[in-house]
Amino acid sequence: MNKLQTLILAAITALTAAAAPLTLTSPDGHLSLTAGEDHGVPYYTLSRDGNVVLAPSRLGFTLSDLDLASGMKVTKSTRTGHDDTWTTLWGEDETIRNHYNELAVTYRGKRGVNMTVTFRLFDDGLGFRYSIPAQKALPDIVVTDEMTEFVLPADVPAWSIPTNRTIYYENLFTCDKLSAKDTVHTPLTIEAAPDLKLAIHQAALVDYADLNLTPRAGKDGAVRLLATLTPWQDGTKVKAGASLLSPWRTVIVAHNAGELITSRLMLNLNEPCTWDDTSWIEPGRYIGIWWSIHKKKYTWEQGPKHGATTANMKRYIDFAARHGFSGVLAEGWNYGWGEGETISFTKPYPDYDIEELSRYARSKGVFIVGHTETWGKSRLLEEQMEDAFAMYERLGIKVVKTGYVGAMLNGEELQHSQFGARHYRKVLECAARHHIMIDNHEPMMPTGLQRTLPNLMTQEGVRGQEYNAWSEDGGNPPSHTATLPFTRGLAGPMDFTPAIFNYRDEVVPGTRPQSTIAKQLAEFVVLYSPLQMAADAIESYENHPALSFIESCPTTWRRTVVPNGEVGQYVTIAREARDGSGSWFIGSLTNEQARTLAVLLTFLEPDARYIATIYEDGPGADYITNPMSMAIRQVEVGYGDTLTLNLARSGGAAIRLVKCN
Repeated sequence: MNKLQTLILAAITALTAAAAPLTLTSPDGHLSLTAGEDHGVPYYTLSRDGNVVLAPSRLGFTLSDLDLASGMKVTKSTRTGHDDTWTTLWGEDETIRNHYNELAVTYRGKRGVNMTVTFRLFDDGLGFRYSIPAQKALPDIVVTDEMTEFVLPADVPAWSIPTNRTIYYENLFTCDKLSAKDTVHTPLTIEAAPDLKLAIHQAALVDYADLNLTPRAGKDGAVRLLATLTPWQDGTKVKAGASLLSPWRTVIVAHNAGELITSRLMLNLNEPCTWDDTSWIEPGRYIGIWWSIHKKKYTWEQGPKHGATTANMKRYIDFAARHGFSGVLAEGWNYGWGEGETISFTKPYPDYDIEELSRYARSKGVFIVGHTETWGKSRLLEEQMEDAFAMYERLGIKVVKTGYVGAMLNGEELQHSQFGARHYRKVLECAARHHIMIDNHEPMMPTGLQRTLPNLMTQEGVRGQEYNAWSEDGGNPPSHTATLPFTRGLAGPMDFTPAIFNYRDEVVPGTRPQSTIAKQLAEFVVLYSPLQMAADAIESYENHPALSFIESCPTTWRRTVVPNGEVGQYVTIAREARDGSGSWFIGSLTNEQARTLAVLLTFLEPDARYIATIYEDGPGADYITNPMSMAIRQVEVGYGDTLTLNLARSGGAAIRLVKCN
């Protein structure tokens, strides 16, 4: 055999081997993946302990001038593994283990174009992403459809919010069979079996369109979830240029609902932060002139009831300083509120002395949380943000709450399109140059970018507390905050704005927090945000015994555990303070059903004793008839003890555990 024949035979052998299904297992061996192509169609499957989690599911793209979802051949595969532990700057856990096995599969399609799919299999799930390198045969990549599928072998219940008829992701999560759903946003939480919970989402969305999922039921009982990207107005999905790198498509695989909450798969799939200095990033609690505006006591606009005045802000700053709050938010401080093109992010109203207030706040050890509502005019923020953020930096305004109330950015493009992703990134990077943290309202759904850009502290993207002020449907139902930790909360921190203590002065008759006050306290722990707002007016907090819990509650944690929980029913979340004290804080809440929960304290230090201060539903507490009834008790506990919590209808408990001296 001559040299040429030897090379040809080697090439044929390599192609034959590559065409066979490729396999990958998780580090603990329980999850297994296969990938390859079937009659030219790229696919993957996922199993746990030999049981199918995802049946054969299609991969690939339709481009404006090329099909990369059929006629594909496997030409190469590489394997690697990774295992390290990294430290978070802030978050629900101080250290995170990043342990996975990786398989990268390269496909070749028409015109010789190459596309690689990289799979990472963790013990708690799967991440995969596409890359299309620059190549002469494909000078300009325009995605018209991403063909990714997630095929469930059976039609099972899932919790979601619809993509259509939903603005800013602000909707109630509902549970239906997959086949009954319209196109939905992710995260999509699925009860595949009693001991199999899944959550489909994405990680590291950078310069790409948001992922939605469209269910299609098959005759075999399976349900295909089709990737549906939020488009540009010209109908295209992604304008990538010479090369493309997609976000990671993620699937958390858990035995129970609590394991969904403690998965850190999404964060592990984001790139580490490379900044030299992050000392200016500070989690904390804040208050603000906000709830009283929603309750119509004040206005955003200048006038006789204007809320953001110098005198009013000083009252809030004084309160913050007395009670250990880091910041104070003022909305409606600047010219042009609600007036579109005239809005300014540097010019305050005459009754808001921004220079004096910034000086006063600094003297009290408090910072001002700025606010830049654009009314969807993202162009105006991009034009002004360099000057505005430089001014805020000079004044010591460390946090900015950005807002985009308007169905389309600049009246041109959808907020969740690639256009939106590019805008939000520009704002974050500009803010970082001026040492400013961002609380983004009307955002893209979070995908873990806070690991890379840790000034992205928190985001809205949730039907939050404000609906309890003015929504015509009566406010958020009792099941809402028992659902969010297992759904929207899986995407990352949310600025839900908990802790309303005053239910009076209804704007809409019957609309108020549909919970007990103890549940409002529990939400301060359960609904995670590193910048956590105690949302009520300061008059509601002054001299209230429940305020002592908020005053002591951190917003960044050493460790998080979930002792119990079922989606939409109830949840208990325990978090250890990151300050080295060994203190723990627990939030437990239920839906409209009263229940007794047993919390086993096996997460405590074995040889220590703790004083547990329990803020719980009091005698006769009920979210409709007696929401203000609250009791406070103390008990000494230790490792292995059980706390019994009696939760009223839509009730809760907030617990502080401090080591005994």
